[in-house]
Amino acid sequence: MAKKTLRNIQVAGKRVLVRVDFNVPLQDGQVADDTRIRAALPTIRFLRESGAKIILVSHLGRPKGKIVPELRLNPVAERLSELLETRVNKLDVSIGPEAQTAAASLNNGEVLLLENIRFYPGEEKNCPQLAHDLAQLAEVYINDAFGTAHRAHSSTVGVAAFLPAVAGLLLEQELKMLGDALNKPKRPFVAVLGGAKISDKIIVLENLTTTVDILIIGGGMAFTFLAAQGIEVGRSLLEKNKITVAARIMDLAQEHNVQLLLPQDVVVASEPANEVPAEVVAVDAIPTDQMGLDIGPRTAQQYARAISQAKTVFFNGPMGAFEYTPFAAGTKTVAQALADSAAISIVGGGDSAAAIAKFGLGAKITHISTGGGAALKFLEGKELPGLAALEDE
Repeated sequence: MAKKTLRNIQVAGKRVLVRVDFNVPLQDGQVADDTRIRAALPTIRFLRESGAKIILVSHLGRPKGKIVPELRLNPVAERLSELLETRVNKLDVSIGPEAQTAAASLNNGEVLLLENIRFYPGEEKNCPQLAHDLAQLAEVYINDAFGTAHRAHSSTVGVAAFLPAVAGLLLEQELKMLGDALNKPKRPFVAVLGGAKISDKIIVLENLTTTVDILIIGGGMAFTFLAAQGIEVGRSLLEKNKITVAARIMDLAQEHNVQLLLPQDVVVASEPANEVPAEVVAVDAIPTDQMGLDIGPRTAQQYARAISQAKTVFFNGPMGAFEYTPFAAGTKTVAQALADSAAISIVGGGDSAAAIAKFGLGAKITHISTGGGAALKFLEGKELPGLAALEDE
């Protein structure tokens, strides 16, 4: 069901509460990476140009319902002011008389940033009173925080019960890109899944085996698939209790004529670190005292070839411990193939987005999702609470 967006409503002269995702890394009191702030700019600019009075609400980090001075949103307000080239007023509260006064005194086009909403213990419990108090500040609610759309919190779900609630431009774009990939992909459709554990991605893997043409597996979870084929994986990451799940996913792939690609060679070492001796071995020759920490060059080339033939590619999860130089080549080769491909390329947030940024390839990717967990939940075919709370078109 398509959702109403801010294009469907009148906002001129109205106080609009916008849930944004400004959960950005801070360093020495400054914003270290402003990707998520930039992602919210189209919606904020649209609202400013439309003459709305804009009240932004976000979380930052995990303060667990307590005031943590290092997690105040002041550095975010500074960076946002620079990007918008206008002063963004920042409050030290999110609700109450001070917030109400500040919201009521906004002029058309002005921007107010509330304090970290997770300073309030009710936020993560979806407390109706907190949602009601937030709703008191505005006349319209817009959710533009895809990264938290899979959480039923006061600022993502609760507030929508008290105000007309629609999607922002970023949320709209996320839903279109991921929705099209899942429901009407240009084929061949290739999914590249990596990361540490199968357990994080069981339902996604099951769902994708009915959708994709080629499923590529890398990262730590590949070793559970190899173990399911009877291969000894040494000290590599292995979820013994998920070997039967891996076997089932391989059966499903076969059933649906999905080509499943697993590593043929891996880079092994005694531990993930920068200064360790590493060597390339075939997957059936991993020494008992070593662990696989990246896909090998032969595997990386095979994966790159499959990506080069795709029309749609979804990439979620690195191919190895890419944070360490000896184990970065596999992820880099796959990311470069994605960047060089003419396919619609979608990167599912989290570590995958960090890898794309590390290798400087962001500009060549069609869409980098701002929500790792939310993207995975969406690809599981699950309804996202933050989305379900919005008005249908």
